[in-house]
Amino acid sequence: MKLVSYRKQGALHVGVVDGKGVVELPGVSDLGAALMQGVDVMAAAKAALASPAARTPLEGIEYAAPVTRPNKVVCLGLNYYDHAKEGGREKPDYPWFFYRGSSSLIAQGEPGIKPRVSDKLDYEAELAVVIGKKARHMTHENALSCVFGYSCFNDISVRDYQKKTGQWTIGKNFDGTGPFGPLLVTADELPPGATGLRIQSRLNGQVMQDANTDDMIWGVAETIVLLTECMTLEPGDVIAMGTPAGVGQARTPPVWMKDGDVVEIDIEKIGVLRTPIRNEG
Repeated sequence: MKLVSYRKQGALHVGVVDGKGVVELPGVSDLGAALMQGVDVMAAAKAALASPAARTPLEGIEYAAPVTRPNKVVCLGLNYYDHAKEGGREKPDYPWFFYRGSSSLIAQGEPGIKPRVSDKLDYEAELAVVIGKKARHMTHENALSCVFGYSCFNDISVRDYQKKTGQWTIGKNFDGTGPFGPLLVTADELPPGATGLRIQSRLNGQVMQDANTDDMIWGVAETIVLLTECMTLEPGDVIAMGTPAGVGQARTPPVWMKDGDVVEIDIEKIGVLRTPIRNEG
């Protein structure tokens, strides 16, 4: 199933996509909160699809991020062989994990913000994993059982700030630099671990990144195993799985996003995440 978080008259709602329409899930207004509370969201979605409730046209809704305020957004750096190579690095021995704050997240159609302090704004097409149940000390055999679904993510990076220190946090948490969505596709709709899916970024219609999720160094299951060695993943947490080669900073000359640009992240069977770029106000 495909779920969507959206706003109507300022209030947050969750719906299930039915063709070109959306059926609201009664009693579920915040997907992350519902998962944390143990609500059977899949059952609620199936019931909504079977009901005669009115369908709201998908076109024209005001999207929200699939999970609006996740407790954790854990990101992977250098998780594609070709991206590590274009950055002048060998395959890491261990994933380069870093955090994003929820305040950086934006939804489909919301503007990505080019900050006043930098012109080095870069795109990164990524697969997002949404956790559905509490997970600790997972194994390769059961790791995927804690995944609720998948979405598109753009790990927009302010490259000069990213390089100010050995830690990437500051360059990855500017306001308006975490596009996430537009939909969440439940795990049962996709291959295990979302393997074998084409992933692209397009800048003003031009393909900039074109790869496959099979090219990841650490897949979804292995990543969950490594993370849950040290932390508890909770319902609604998000993992951004890293980006393939083709980022702007690695090009000659470099390609930086600017006011008026439109960047799209397209992942096969999941959707297209569209973000217009605007100067900070």
